[in-house]
Amino acid sequence: MPMGMQMKITKYRKALKVTYLKWNLLILLACLLFMHGYVKLESTGDNLFHIFINGIQVGSTASPQEAEEMLWDARRQIAASSEELILMDVEMTYVGEEIMYGYVDDPGEVYDNICQALRSGMQETSVRSYTLKMDQYMVNLASVEEMEQLLQAVISKYDSEGKFGVDIVQDENRLFNVLTIDTVDMQRQLEEQELQQQEQFLYPEGGVQAQLTELFAQDVEKEEKDFEDYELGIMSMDFAEKVEIVEAYLPQSQLQPLEKAIEELTVEQETAGIYVVQAGDTLSEISLKVNIPMEQIVAMNDALETVNTTIRVGQELIITVPEPKVSVERTEVNYYEEIYDAQVIYIDKDEWFTTQTNVVQQPHAGFRKIVAQENYLNDTLTEREILKEEVLMEAVPKIVERGTKVPPTYIKPISGGRSSSGFGRRSAPTKGASTYHKGQDWATAVGTTVVASCGGRVSRAGWGSGYGYVVYIDHEDGRQTRYAHLSKIVVKVGDYVKQGQKIALSGNTGISTGPHLHFEMLIGGKQVNPLKYLK
Repeated sequence: MPMGMQMKITKYRKALKVTYLKWNLLILLACLLFMHGYVKLESTGDNLFHIFINGIQVGSTASPQEAEEMLWDARRQIAASSEELILMDVEMTYVGEEIMYGYVDDPGEVYDNICQALRSGMQETSVRSYTLKMDQYMVNLASVEEMEQLLQAVISKYDSEGKFGVDIVQDENRLFNVLTIDTVDMQRQLEEQELQQQEQFLYPEGGVQAQLTELFAQDVEKEEKDFEDYELGIMSMDFAEKVEIVEAYLPQSQLQPLEKAIEELTVEQETAGIYVVQAGDTLSEISLKVNIPMEQIVAMNDALETVNTTIRVGQELIITVPEPKVSVERTEVNYYEEIYDAQVIYIDKDEWFTTQTNVVQQPHAGFRKIVAQENYLNDTLTEREILKEEVLMEAVPKIVERGTKVPPTYIKPISGGRSSSGFGRRSAPTKGASTYHKGQDWATAVGTTVVASCGGRVSRAGWGSGYGYVVYIDHEDGRQTRYAHLSKIVVKVGDYVKQGQKIALSGNTGISTGPHLHFEMLIGGKQVNPLKYLK
């Protein structure tokens, strides 16, 4: 082949090859531009976004707005699948980048991935529930019906007649959806409804007839009732605390089973309380009122030595009584045939201390028939009013003379000091010492000032055998104090000393194991634990 022809063919092949490459490149560009899922090149910033839901990558979209629309659609779909309130932890983040050519994920797959991420981040489904708030107590139940059963169980504990029911009603004084409780006398409500139905078929009275009927009703009211005329039983019943029920959405795990809630509200627990002594009270009467044995009341109160200890009006006694978490008040009218005691008659003696009493007349119980209106808090009688009484045998009252003067107080006779031996049984600390310690010892240096624990007259001051140097002081309330093992006495017999006045210096005289003050208190000539009487 001629050389010139060969060069032309080679040149033609090169042109065809270039043309072929150009067309292929144009076709490829066209495919990239028009193929679904590709992003064309724009120099406007980020144009491909990687979407994350709660840290989980769900796919890539062309814009954050597209992902947000998918997110809201997914939330609506999940919420619509349940009638209850669904809570979700949702945090959408994205990372954008600018690319020349990029592939976005299929929208359907991205949407499915978003739904899956939301379901994995769902909190426990919250259900419609009702929260009962009563004083310090709160409980969550599933329905109003369960609330009614709970509160009905509380009042039924004290409603032996089954007269009262519970209605849950809207609280008109509250703006929000707050419910409250009405206790209803169902028997009386039924009677009133029957009476209204009967009155619908009767002609109303008018003129003179109506006036005569009204006058007759007034005369009947004024006429004294006989015992059988009284309506007996529970007259009213209500909760002592304010009851509120609030509608809420709560996780199922926070709802309490009805049976457990009933047990919590009705089972009584021992609660420490205070009883304030009233005029006419005796320890035996208080014991009956609070249903606690006298010995147990004495054990709970340091101020009571025995069941015969005198109590005074206004004195506070510690009592432990069983009480439920929720209290119920009720009023009853009851008929009794009972033995009764007349109220104690007190004769005040201004020259006596309040610790002094004298029984002038012993009581004798009487017998009577009564109708009484009684108020109760749970099972505790709080108030009683006798509506009708017929005495069959008159009670004889107890007559007691009592002092009105406040007795003197007693203070510790030294400043400081270490308690080295208390009142009561002990091992003899030294030969000749008693194994039953009749006072209180405080170890202190020789020469510590000793003062009168209470004002009184010095009845002895000098040597007292095992006491060493000792001082006795007689006090106005009949008590006596003794101060022993002294090193020096600065008062003499017959002196009247005031409370806190210096009477001696501490020492180590008599039968003693070391420098200390021995302090005694005597009531009725008998040593008692002095620490119980020091203020």
